Amino acid sequence: MQVIYERCAGIDVHKKTVVVCVLLTQADGTVQKQIRTFATMTADLLALDEWLRSLHIEHLALESTGVYWHPIWTILEEGRHILLANPQHLKAVPGRKTDVKDAEWLADLHRHGLLQASFIPPKPVRALRDLTRYRKTLVQERAQEVNRLQKVLEGANIKLASVATDVLGKSGREMLEALVGGEQDAQALSDLARGCLRGKLPDLRRALEGRVQPHHRFLLGRILAHIDLPSRVHRSGPTGDRGTPGPF
Repeated sequence: MQVIYERCAGIDVHKKTVVVCVLLTQADGTVQKQIRTFATMTADLLALDEWLRSLHIEHLALESTGVYWHPIWTILEEGRHILLANPQHLKAVPGRKTDVKDAEWLADLHRHGLLQASFIPPKPVRALRDLTRYRKTLVQERAQEVNRLQKVLEGANIKLASVATDVLGKSGREMLEALVGGEQDAQALSDLARGCLRGKLPDLRRALEGRVQPHHRFLLGRILAHIDLPSRVHRSGPTGDRGTPGPF
């Protein structure tokens, strides 16, 4: 079988350790095999990087095991060609994978060019993906909390959403905080209205004439605190500095 990479390595990734098999093709066609196990702490991965460089290994293959391959890729990618193998593809490759160690199997398949690479975007794109995925999660969590807020208000027969376009606008927020603080008088609550909402004071008083119980106030307070948390996170930059407020 044709040899594509004369010097290559296969890395079997686990949570606490990585097993590395290096295959070195000699001038006479024989293969020298070296196997080592490293821990996954940064210092150990740096030692792995140094060992691979001492052997002039520029072609690596590792299996995409959960998220555990991420730090390994980050430390080893500089100046190398790393192939991230899909586990499903490895199962489809003919061979008795259970008869050999995973690292050796990966190295041998990679040596002959039998592995299909998963797409890994450049480092700046990976960083952007992490940030946008986190932001998406926060937006989804906020939407869920807003739905919970509306459910609690309905349970207390507070029909604020029927009158106010945005229950979390400035007026609505002050009314909600007043409710959490124990205010029950519809007149006092409606007097907190601002801007255009003051033109709907009669309807607003009727909407705020509910039956708010202590557990409703507790739930409203917790939900408002959860809604505020993504806003604080979003306004903080990567270094902790406060940036321009976002849409939260």
